[in-house]
Amino acid sequence: MGKLFKPRSLTLSNGKVVEEEKSNSLLISLILLIFLIISLRVTGFNTSILARNGRNLMAILKELFNPEREYLPKVIGPTFDTIKMSLFGSFLGALIALPFAFLASSNMITSKIINWIFKFLFTLFRTLPTLVIALIATYVFGLGTLAGTVAIFIFSFAYVGKIMYEEIETQNLGAYEAMISMGYSKPMAFLKGIIPSIMATYISTSLFNFEGNVRYASILGYVGAGGLGLLINENIGWRDYNRVGTILFALVITVFIIELISRTIRKKLS
Repeated sequence: MGKLFKPRSLTLSNGKVVEEEKSNSLLISLILLIFLIISLRVTGFNTSILARNGRNLMAILKELFNPEREYLPKVIGPTFDTIKMSLFGSFLGALIALPFAFLASSNMITSKIINWIFKFLFTLFRTLPTLVIALIATYVFGLGTLAGTVAIFIFSFAYVGKIMYEEIETQNLGAYEAMISMGYSKPMAFLKGIIPSIMATYISTSLFNFEGNVRYASILGYVGAGGLGLLINENIGWRDYNRVGTILFALVITVFIIELISRTIRKKLS
């Protein structure tokens, strides 16, 4: 490759000749192209099918962008269920994640076994898809918003917990160690010496997690976990895309308002 594409020589103003640094961009592009071709063959991608069914897509989009206004009152209740699921699951998960993050932090707890156990717990719960957790929860708690709340709680616990124990491990321990030397217990020193310095990150992370959970909660109804997902699943099954458009319109407005409020709070915190 080096013989085929020799680096270009440049002559500087002082007469010195230097060679341009070799670039691997061509080789990387070729590798990516090969992987793209392999991926297209493995997935059975067919442009003719895509072109042939393009009319169906346009017909569905046309109905989606023509929502049924009369259906909107029936969407309001499930929308609030989705918000309640997200809010309660996110708040409870973030609240319980903090003490577990303390136990997972290597600079707070010196036992490597305890650190490993709780770090593994966070990793395990983050690995499980929220939809799968919601499906399992429906078998345990039955159909409804409780199953969705449990799924969001577990995801929020793992997400916030992992970020926070990493944040705790980067903190300056001057105030914490001073309180320990004054006779404070580790939990009390953590509460007074570490919590104030990580509080902005904790609130910002929790709000960001809540924003995402409002969107995720809307699909949990596919497995019977309540909220807007139940209506989306039902109306897609009946091919009633006008009503699906109404549901998506309500979801977009809800998410936009929540993100606007959350972004404003996070800007003030930063």
